[in-house]
Amino acid sequence: MKLFTKESLIEEIKKICMVGWHKSTKKTIDGRNDGAVGNTLEKLLGIEENNLPLPNARDWELKGQRKHSSSLITLKHIEPSPTGARIVLNLLLPFYGWPHKQAGKKYPITEMSFRSTTSASAFTNRGFKIIVDREAAKVKFIFDPSKVDQTNQDILKWLFSVKERVGLGPINPEPYWGFDDLEYAIGDKIKNCFYIIADTKIENKHEYFKYESLYILSGFSFDNFLECIENGHILVDFDARTGHNHGTKFRLRQGYWPKLYSSVQKVI
Repeated sequence: MKLFTKESLIEEIKKICMVGWHKSTKKTIDGRNDGAVGNTLEKLLGIEENNLPLPNARDWELKGQRKHSSSLITLKHIEPSPTGARIVLNLLLPFYGWPHKQAGKKYPITEMSFRSTTSASAFTNRGFKIIVDREAAKVKFIFDPSKVDQTNQDILKWLFSVKERVGLGPINPEPYWGFDDLEYAIGDKIKNCFYIIADTKIENKHEYFKYESLYILSGFSFDNFLECIENGHILVDFDARTGHNHGTKFRLRQGYWPKLYSSVQKVI
Protein backbone atom coordinates (compact mmCIF):
# COMPACT_ATOMS: atom_id res chain seq x y z
CA MET A 1 0.00 0.00 0.00
CA LYS A 2 1.30 3.42 -0.94
CA LEU A 3 2.05 5.71 1.99
CA PHE A 4 1.05 9.34 1.37
CA THR A 5 2.41 12.42 2.99
CA LYS A 6 -0.19 15.01 3.93
CA GLU A 7 0.88 17.13 0.94
CA SER A 8 0.82 14.25 -1.59
CA LEU A 9 -2.62 13.17 -0.38
CA ILE A 10 -3.89 16.70 -0.97
CA GLU A 11 -2.47 16.60 -4.52
CA GLU A 12 -4.20 13.26 -5.22
CA ILE A 13 -7.53 14.68 -4.01
CA LYS A 14 -7.03 17.73 -6.24
CA LYS A 15 -6.59 15.43 -9.27
CA ILE A 16 -9.80 13.57 -8.41
CA CYS A 17 -11.64 16.90 -8.16
CA MET A 18 -10.44 17.89 -11.64
CA VAL A 19 -11.71 14.70 -13.29
CA GLY A 20 -15.40 15.43 -12.77
CA TRP A 21 -18.14 12.92 -11.89
CA HIS A 22 -17.46 9.64 -10.09
CA LYS A 23 -19.92 6.79 -9.51
CA SER A 24 -20.67 6.16 -5.83
CA THR A 25 -19.25 2.94 -4.45
CA LYS A 26 -22.42 2.61 -2.36
CA LYS A 27 -25.93 1.82 -3.58
CA THR A 28 -27.27 5.19 -2.53
CA ILE A 29 -29.76 7.82 -3.49
CA ASP A 30 -28.91 11.35 -2.30
CA GLY A 31 -28.96 11.61 1.49
CA ARG A 32 -29.49 7.96 2.35
CA ASN A 33 -25.87 7.19 3.30
CA ASP A 34 -23.95 9.96 5.05
CA GLY A 35 -20.66 8.08 4.56
CA ALA A 36 -20.90 7.50 0.79
CA VAL A 37 -19.04 10.70 -0.19
CA GLY A 38 -16.01 9.77 1.89
CA ASN A 39 -16.20 6.05 1.08
CA THR A 40 -16.17 6.77 -2.64
CA LEU A 41 -13.21 9.13 -2.30
CA GLU A 42 -11.28 6.50 -0.33
CA LYS A 43 -11.94 4.00 -3.13
CA LEU A 44 -10.70 6.50 -5.73
CA LEU A 45 -7.55 7.03 -3.68
CA GLY A 46 -7.02 3.27 -3.54
CA ILE A 47 -7.15 3.06 0.22
CA GLU A 48 -9.07 0.90 2.66
CA GLU A 49 -12.19 2.33 4.26
CA ASN A 50 -11.37 4.45 7.34
CA ASN A 51 -7.65 3.71 6.99
CA LEU A 52 -5.85 6.81 5.75
CA PRO A 53 -2.32 5.89 4.56
CA LEU A 54 -0.53 8.73 6.38
CA PRO A 55 2.47 8.41 8.73
CA ASN A 56 0.28 9.79 11.54
CA ALA A 57 -2.97 8.25 10.30
CA ARG A 58 -4.39 7.88 13.81
CA ASP A 59 -4.55 11.66 14.04
CA TRP A 60 -6.61 12.17 10.86
CA GLU A 61 -10.11 11.43 9.60
CA LEU A 62 -11.57 11.81 6.11
CA LYS A 63 -15.09 13.23 6.14
CA GLY A 64 -17.33 14.04 3.20
CA GLN A 65 -20.66 15.75 2.72
CA ARG A 66 -23.10 16.29 -0.10
CA LYS A 67 -23.24 19.90 -1.25
CA HIS A 68 -26.98 20.38 -0.81
CA SER A 69 -27.77 17.78 1.84
CA SER A 70 -29.42 18.61 5.17
CA SER A 71 -28.95 15.15 6.70
CA LEU A 72 -27.12 14.79 10.00
CA ILE A 73 -23.60 13.33 10.19
CA THR A 74 -22.81 10.82 12.92
CA LEU A 75 -19.79 11.83 14.98
CA LYS A 76 -19.76 9.03 17.54
CA HIS A 77 -21.97 6.46 19.26
CA ILE A 78 -21.88 7.18 23.01
CA GLU A 79 -24.41 5.77 25.45
CA PRO A 80 -25.49 8.02 28.34
CA SER A 81 -24.27 7.55 31.90
CA PRO A 82 -24.69 5.94 34.30
CA THR A 83 -23.70 3.26 31.79
CA GLY A 84 -24.26 0.39 34.21
CA ALA A 85 -27.95 1.29 34.38
CA ARG A 86 -28.37 0.76 30.61
CA ILE A 87 -30.46 3.92 30.58
CA VAL A 88 -32.00 3.55 27.12
CA LEU A 89 -33.26 -0.03 27.39
CA ASN A 90 -34.08 -0.04 31.11
CA LEU A 91 -35.50 3.47 31.60
CA LEU A 92 -36.23 5.54 28.49
CA LEU A 93 -37.76 2.78 26.39
CA PRO A 94 -40.08 1.13 28.97
CA PHE A 95 -41.15 4.31 30.81
CA TYR A 96 -40.97 7.05 28.15
CA GLY A 97 -41.40 5.00 24.97
CA TRP A 98 -44.44 4.77 22.70
CA PRO A 99 -45.90 2.05 20.43
CA HIS A 100 -43.64 1.29 17.46
CA LYS A 101 -45.24 2.22 14.13
CA GLN A 102 -44.65 -1.35 12.94
CA ALA A 103 -46.15 -2.91 16.11
CA GLY A 104 -48.55 -5.67 15.11
CA LYS A 105 -47.09 -5.72 11.58
CA LYS A 106 -43.36 -6.26 11.30
CA TYR A 107 -42.98 -6.54 15.09
CA PRO A 108 -45.16 -7.91 17.93
CA ILE A 109 -48.12 -5.77 19.06
CA THR A 110 -46.20 -4.96 22.25
CA GLU A 111 -43.21 -3.46 20.40
CA MET A 112 -42.21 -0.07 21.81
CA SER A 113 -40.04 2.68 20.36
CA PHE A 114 -37.89 5.47 21.75
CA ARG A 115 -36.54 7.66 18.95
CA SER A 116 -35.63 11.24 19.73
CA THR A 117 -33.39 13.62 17.81
CA THR A 118 -32.77 16.12 20.59
CA SER A 119 -31.06 19.51 20.69
CA ALA A 120 -30.13 22.09 23.30
CA SER A 121 -31.77 24.91 21.35
CA ALA A 122 -35.39 23.76 21.68
CA PHE A 123 -37.57 21.12 23.33
CA THR A 124 -38.90 18.28 21.19
CA ASN A 125 -42.67 17.92 20.87
CA ARG A 126 -42.49 15.28 23.61
CA GLY A 127 -40.71 17.62 26.03
CA PHE A 128 -37.12 16.37 25.75
CA LYS A 129 -34.05 18.59 25.57
CA ILE A 130 -30.27 18.56 25.91
CA ILE A 131 -28.63 20.90 28.42
CA VAL A 132 -24.92 21.76 28.63
CA ASP A 133 -24.25 22.15 32.36
CA ARG A 134 -20.78 23.67 32.53
CA GLU A 135 -20.79 23.88 36.33
CA ALA A 136 -21.49 20.16 36.69
CA ALA A 137 -19.32 19.37 33.62
CA LYS A 138 -22.11 17.32 32.06
CA VAL A 139 -24.31 17.25 28.99
CA LYS A 140 -27.74 16.30 30.36
CA PHE A 141 -30.86 14.82 28.79
CA ILE A 142 -33.98 16.21 30.48
CA PHE A 143 -37.76 15.88 30.32
CA ASP A 144 -40.23 18.71 30.96
CA PRO A 145 -43.93 17.74 30.60
CA SER A 146 -44.94 21.41 30.37
CA LYS A 147 -43.13 21.59 26.99
CA VAL A 148 -45.11 18.75 25.41
CA ASP A 149 -47.15 19.63 22.31
CA GLN A 150 -50.67 20.05 23.73
CA THR A 151 -52.27 20.16 20.26
CA ASN A 152 -51.29 16.62 19.30
CA GLN A 153 -53.76 14.05 20.64
CA ASP A 154 -51.42 11.10 20.12
CA ILE A 155 -48.67 12.84 22.10
CA LEU A 156 -51.11 13.82 24.85
CA LYS A 157 -52.17 10.16 25.07
CA TRP A 158 -48.50 9.21 25.33
CA LEU A 159 -47.95 11.83 28.07
CA PHE A 160 -50.81 10.36 30.10
CA SER A 161 -49.22 6.92 29.75
CA VAL A 162 -45.89 8.30 30.99
CA LYS A 163 -47.68 9.73 34.02
CA GLU A 164 -49.14 6.30 34.76
CA ARG A 165 -45.87 4.44 34.19
CA VAL A 166 -43.33 6.63 35.98
CA GLY A 167 -44.86 10.02 36.82
CA LEU A 168 -44.08 13.42 35.32
CA GLY A 169 -41.10 14.39 37.44
CA PRO A 170 -37.47 14.55 36.25
CA ILE A 171 -35.99 11.44 34.66
CA ASN A 172 -34.41 9.38 37.44
CA PRO A 173 -31.56 8.61 37.19
CA GLU A 174 -30.85 11.59 34.95
CA PRO A 175 -29.09 10.56 31.71
CA TYR A 176 -25.86 12.47 31.10
CA TRP A 177 -22.47 12.47 29.40
CA GLY A 178 -19.50 13.72 31.42
CA PHE A 179 -17.27 16.32 29.77
CA ASP A 180 -14.11 14.24 30.32
CA ASP A 181 -15.63 11.17 28.67
CA LEU A 182 -16.94 13.20 25.74
CA GLU A 183 -13.69 15.05 25.16
CA TYR A 184 -11.75 11.79 25.02
CA ALA A 185 -14.29 9.92 22.86
CA ILE A 186 -15.02 12.70 20.36
CA GLY A 187 -11.60 14.38 20.29
CA ASP A 188 -9.76 11.11 19.76
CA LYS A 189 -12.06 10.24 16.85
CA ILE A 190 -11.88 13.53 14.90
CA LYS A 191 -8.70 15.26 16.13
CA ASN A 192 -7.84 16.50 12.62
CA CYS A 193 -9.88 16.15 9.46
CA PHE A 194 -9.78 16.23 5.66
CA TYR A 195 -13.24 17.62 4.94
CA ILE A 196 -14.51 17.39 1.36
CA ILE A 197 -17.76 18.64 -0.19
CA ALA A 198 -19.22 17.04 -3.31
CA ASP A 199 -21.98 17.94 -5.71
CA THR A 200 -24.31 15.04 -6.53
CA LYS A 201 -26.53 13.77 -9.30
CA ILE A 202 -28.61 10.66 -9.98
CA GLU A 203 -28.27 8.74 -13.23
CA ASN A 204 -30.01 5.42 -13.87
CA LYS A 205 -30.97 5.21 -10.20
CA HIS A 206 -27.37 5.52 -9.05
CA GLU A 207 -25.63 8.41 -7.34
CA TYR A 208 -22.56 10.21 -8.69
CA PHE A 209 -20.24 12.64 -6.92
CA LYS A 210 -18.27 15.60 -8.20
CA TYR A 211 -15.73 16.65 -5.58
CA GLU A 212 -15.51 20.43 -5.39
CA SER A 213 -14.10 21.72 -2.09
CA LEU A 214 -11.44 20.49 0.32
CA TYR A 215 -10.73 21.85 3.78
CA ILE A 216 -7.98 20.88 6.20
CA LEU A 217 -9.40 21.08 9.70
CA SER A 218 -7.00 20.82 12.62
CA GLY A 219 -6.93 21.44 16.34
CA PHE A 220 -10.24 19.93 17.49
CA SER A 221 -11.66 22.23 20.17
CA PHE A 222 -13.83 20.71 22.88
CA ASP A 223 -15.07 24.20 23.80
CA ASN A 224 -16.23 24.59 20.19
CA PHE A 225 -17.90 21.19 20.44
CA LEU A 226 -19.87 22.29 23.51
CA GLU A 227 -20.83 25.56 21.81
CA CYS A 228 -22.10 23.59 18.81
CA ILE A 229 -24.32 21.58 21.16
CA GLU A 230 -25.59 24.75 22.86
CA ASN A 231 -26.37 26.35 19.49
CA GLY A 232 -28.21 23.31 18.15
CA HIS A 233 -25.57 22.38 15.56
CA ILE A 234 -24.87 19.06 17.30
CA LEU A 235 -27.79 16.89 18.42
CA VAL A 236 -28.20 13.66 20.36
CA ASP A 237 -30.06 10.95 18.49
CA PHE A 238 -31.71 8.08 20.40
CA ASP A 239 -32.88 5.12 18.32
CA ALA A 240 -34.20 2.13 20.26
CA ARG A 241 -37.03 -0.36 20.08
CA THR A 242 -38.08 -3.19 22.37
CA GLY A 243 -35.12 -5.45 23.03
CA HIS A 244 -32.74 -3.64 20.69
CA ASN A 245 -30.86 -0.36 21.02
CA HIS A 246 -29.56 0.87 17.66
CA GLY A 247 -27.23 3.22 19.52
CA THR A 248 -27.22 6.75 20.89
CA LYS A 249 -25.34 9.08 18.58
CA PHE A 250 -23.92 12.60 18.68
CA ARG A 251 -24.75 13.99 15.22
CA LEU A 252 -23.65 17.15 13.44
CA ARG A 253 -25.73 19.30 11.10
CA GLN A 254 -24.35 19.60 7.59
CA GLY A 255 -22.02 22.53 7.01
CA TYR A 256 -20.77 22.88 10.60
CA TRP A 257 -17.59 20.77 10.52
CA PRO A 258 -15.31 23.85 10.51
CA LYS A 259 -16.88 25.13 13.74
CA LEU A 260 -15.30 22.23 15.64
CA TYR A 261 -11.69 23.24 14.90
CA SER A 262 -9.31 26.04 15.81
CA SER A 263 -7.70 26.00 12.34
CA VAL A 264 -9.63 25.86 9.05
CA GLN A 265 -7.65 25.90 5.79
CA LYS A 266 -9.47 25.86 2.45
CA VAL A 267 -7.33 24.04 -0.10
CA ILE A 268 -9.75 23.94 -3.05
